[in-house]
Amino acid sequence: MPDPFLVLIISLALGFAIVNGFNDAANVVAASVGSRALSPRNAIILASCFNLAGAASGTAVARTIGKGILAPEAMTSYLPVIAALIAIVVWGAIATYYGVPISLTHGFIAGLAAAGVAVAGSGAVVWSVMRRVLVSVAAAPALGFAGGFGLMVALLWAFRRSAPAKLRVIFSRLQWLTTAFLAYSHGKNDGQMPIGIITMALVIHTGQTGLWDNIPWWVIGVSAAAISLGMLMGGWRVIKTVGMKVTALEPIQAFTANVAAAGVIEGASQLGIPVSTTHCSSSAIMGVGATKRLSAVRWGVARRIVAAWVITFPVCGGLGYLVAWLLRPLF
Repeated sequence: MPDPFLVLIISLALGFAIVNGFNDAANVVAASVGSRALSPRNAIILASCFNLAGAASGTAVARTIGKGILAPEAMTSYLPVIAALIAIVVWGAIATYYGVPISLTHGFIAGLAAAGVAVAGSGAVVWSVMRRVLVSVAAAPALGFAGGFGLMVALLWAFRRSAPAKLRVIFSRLQWLTTAFLAYSHGKNDGQMPIGIITMALVIHTGQTGLWDNIPWWVIGVSAAAISLGMLMGGWRVIKTVGMKVTALEPIQAFTANVAAAGVIEGASQLGIPVSTTHCSSSAIMGVGATKRLSAVRWGVARRIVAAWVITFPVCGGLGYLVAWLLRPLF
């Protein structure tokens, strides 16, 4: 008979992947949809395909999440994983319903760390890895903003003598490439979350730590498919928030925002650092908008987005700790 807790974790991980894709569809397609270079339908189909490719192309981030946040002695029970998954699925569903882009990656990590503390005390957390994650919370959006701003200034100078109508045509077409690149980088980073979670559960179930060196292909396949399915389902409220309410976007600006965000995410993926696609994409759009004038960015909407980033850590941490504490008698 299958281990019921293993089945539960796999089911929750795939549910998490679907919610992740549903919410993060906004980050990948918001700029191209907001600039009207791509229709929502075409943008989401394109993004889903390349997200699938990215999720299957590397496992460095999956290893960081699965065996880097909690010490091995704290990973003898399914409880921290189950508690963290419940916390992030609940918070992710609420945020998506209200059209608020959040970092599901950081939400899960916060829930996992807090659940580990509830089960085994503060020594359960590998604080050196947590510090890297916390540094990325500030560094990734800063790099996204700076990259969007700097690249936009460079492109405006390079094309200063070009006709606006010609630029709209050129950069509208180029957004097929940049949307694909951003979707690929999203899969390579956020798409690794369910892979790391399911592998973590398999290691707990079998005791075979060697699985981290040879993650089963079925784990990668079903995880990539689930997150792409979520992306296909859309997330239109979040798309409107990121792509249409932060600032008005022309095709050249949407192109720039996608390149800046994807570059930051891809660099982090190569280093095995989980970052937030939400943070990178939203901040890149803000940086691009700020090149017009600071008032071109709707800072009220931006503050709402930043507030959601900030409260995700305590909310998911609190939920993870509470669920772990409540479920302890069952384990």
